Order: sequence, then structure tokens, then C-alpha cells
Amino acid sequence: MYDPFAVTDRKKEEPIILGIESSCDETAAAVIKGRKILSDEIASSATVQAQFGGVVPEIASRAHTDEIASVVERAVKNAGISYEEIDAVAVTYGAGLLGALLVGVSFAKALAYALNKPLIAVNHIRGHLAAAYLDSPTLKPPFVTLLASGGHTAILHAKSETEFEILGATLDDAAGEAFDKVARVLGLRYPGGPNIERCAKEGKASVPMPKMLKGGGGYNFSYSGLKTAVINYCHTKEQKGEEYEKADVAASFQCAAVDVLVEKTVEAAKEKGVATVTAGGGVVANTYLRESLAAACKKAGLQLVLPQKRYCTDNAAMIAAEGLVQYRLRNFADMTLTAKASIPLAATLETVQSRRAKGE
Repeated sequence: MYDPFAVTDRKKEEPIILGIESSCDETAAAVIKGRKILSDEIASSATVQAQFGGVVPEIASRAHTDEIASVVERAVKNAGISYEEIDAVAVTYGAGLLGALLVGVSFAKALAYALNKPLIAVNHIRGHLAAAYLDSPTLKPPFVTLLASGGHTAILHAKSETEFEILGATLDDAAGEAFDKVARVLGLRYPGGPNIERCAKEGKASVPMPKMLKGGGGYNFSYSGLKTAVINYCHTKEQKGEEYEKADVAASFQCAAVDVLVEKTVEAAKEKGVATVTAGGGVVANTYLRESLAAACKKAGLQLVLPQKRYCTDNAAMIAAEGLVQYRLRNFADMTLTAKASIPLAATLETVQSRRAKGE
């Protein structure tokens, strides 16, 4: 009989966690021991998706189905462990593409059941937040963290490993979404983020852009106006038969999109009186953002913890890192776990343990 609580050791200092991620177009598996990464494997369908200008859910789901068994096998093998040595299986259950998520969740459930190991349901966004723990083994809350990805943009105050206060968030488009849409307008291939960055290196931030993206004030953001400004600029030039430098537009957009993220993150850290700033999400792989945030934190006397670029984009090591947090709390899921395309920012699944405490 499947009973994850019977096989866990809550006193284990460095449990071995297998993480599985399949929320979009990366099929990923990783193994960590404590906060040390033992293996990290990714099979991406991004090259195929680029032919269609973005992620096609059906193609992503098929790719996950084809790759997941071999990716997990490589992760376990390259970690130098056996399946029996795994202490828990952590998997992204949301948010993301529903079909893609179902592949990872189904595989993780079957593996956890076969091994009689705890199953941990991980919020993809909390995985991005936990990536910083892999870069700094001694990192502890409180700190302020910048989340910037294709689907979310927010500034959060981490009061503990499990308690986050959302200080501000995007009111419309996420930063990563804006990068993709602007890239499309400029005729750059998917994924938009890295291609905008490459293009911007050849240009100058000389095109007028909205200066402030207050989005209602405070620490909220609004990228819709910035995206529209770029579209209108390019279309107006084209309609008049005038040429414009794509690199200059890319550089101008990048500065406008990133500068406000950096400014508000540092402001939030000062207001909350924390000594450390972290960041996570695919947009944090942007070199201009990383350099700007590092310079701003240094000027403000703040410690900055940035995950390696590889662990900012979708990966399974960050899912395992959040799995470690939940493992220590014994927050386990059961075999009724299913995928969810949308879940609240930074929320956790109501676990078996919490339901048992309620007498359900």
C-alpha cells in the first residue's frame, strides 16, 4: 500500500530529491542532495516550436511523452545513485500547459508509487523562487525577490521559505511575454528574450519609450503600454516608408523593460529592511538585467543572489529545490494529484498532511 509518510526521515539533513519539470517546452529532470545539484538533464523542443513562432501545446505534449522516461533515466544515472536511494519525487503540477503538465505529473505519480516514495507537488513559480537556494547554500529569508518570467512578473518579500508577501505584480502583460511580442514585431525568431538581447547588443537605446511603468503605483507593473509603443513606432515607420534600426528599437525596449524592474526591486528591499535580494524566472537570464541589478544592489549595499542563467529558465533543479523545502515540512501529495493550468502565484497545494490534520 502506498504510504509516503512511512518511508521518510524528517531528520535527514541532505535528502535526495528527484525533480521533474514539463510545464512548457522543456522536458527536464534533476537530482539534488540537500542544496547540491547531482545531475541536471533537459530535452527541449524549442527548435521545433520556433518553426511556428511560439509553443504549440500539442507538439510540446508529444515531445514530453517521447522524452520523459529517458531524461529521468539520465538524471538518475548521472547523479550516480539508484532509484532506491531517492527520498522523494517532486514534480511541477502547475502552472503551465495542461497537456504538458499531465505528462510530468503522470510519470512522477507512477514512479513515486512504484518506489513507495513521497510525491511532492510543486508550483512552477515557487520553483523559480527556490532556484536561488541552489546558488547559495547559506541563503535564508528574509529577502526580497524579483520574479520575471514569460507568464509572471512580480516583486515578493520572502518572510520565510514558505511565506511570501506579494508586494507588486504585473497588471497586464508579463515581462517575458512583452519580450516575445516585441521580438515578433521586429521579425526575430522565437524565443524572443534571447533574440532581443542579441539584437540589442548591436544598437543604442535611442528610440523614445515610456519612461515610467508604474501600472497603478507602488510596486505594480504594466507592460501593455510599452509593448504598444514599440508596435506603433514600427508600424508608423513602415507606413511612411521610413527605415528604422531594429537593433536600436530592441535596445530601447530592453532598457525600458528592465530598468523599472531593477529600480522597484531595490526600492522594495530598502523599504522592507532586508539585506539580500534574489531573482528568478527566464527574464533574469538577460545579461542587461543581471548587470543592472548587480550594480544597483552594490550601490545600495545589498547582497545579490542570482541563479546561474541555466537555472533561471525552466529546469528541474529548481523544482527539486522547492521539493526540498516541502519535504522538510512533510508536505506530500497523494495519487489524486492532477495538473492545473493556472494556480495562484506562490501558492502551495493543500497537502495530504494538511487534510489529515483537518480529519478529512
